[in-house]
Amino acid sequence: MTTHLISGGARSGKSRFAEALAHAHVGPVTYIATAQVRDGEFGQRVAHHQARRPPAWALLESGRDLAAVLQAGASADALLLVDCLGMWLMRFFGDDGLLDEPAFAAEKAALLAALPALPGTVLLVSNETGWGVVAADAMTRRFVDELGRLNQDVAAVCERVTLVACGLPLVLKTP
Repeated sequence: MTTHLISGGARSGKSRFAEALAHAHVGPVTYIATAQVRDGEFGQRVAHHQARRPPAWALLESGRDLAAVLQAGASADALLLVDCLGMWLMRFFGDDGLLDEPAFAAEKAALLAALPALPGTVLLVSNETGWGVVAADAMTRRFVDELGRLNQDVAAVCERVTLVACGLPLVLKTP
C-alpha cells in the first residue's frame, strides 16, 4: 500500500504530475472526482481535466463520503487518484459560507483512519492556498485554515508527500 499527497498552488502542475504517476501504473486506475460544478467557468475546468484522462480509467464521484468511496474502490493492484481535497472540503461549506463542522470533523476522521489501511496505491491531490495575503472575508480565511490543517493531517498519514511548483515536483517526504 502506498499513499501519496501531491500538493501545489493553482495551475502548478499537481494534477498533471499525479496523472503521470497514474499513467505509469500497471494495474487498474480509478479517478475519484470530488468537485461539485456550480458554474460554467468551473465546468470548463472540469472538462479540461476529463479530456486528459484515458477512457480506460474508471471514474467514481465522491460527495462528502470520500473515505467510503476510497474503501469501496481500493484493491491491491489498483491506483486511486483523488482530485482534489480542496474541492472535497468545499462540499462542507453551505451557501451561507459556514462550515458544517460536525460533518467535516467526522468525515475527516474517517478519511484519516481509512488511508493507512487501504490496499493498493492512493494519490491525493490538494491545493496550497495559504501562501498569499490573508483573505479579506471570513469564509475564505476559514477555508484556507481548514485546508491547511487537512493537508497537514493527510501528510502525516501518507508515506509520500510531493509539492509541485512550476510543473516540477519537490519531494517533501518519502519512506
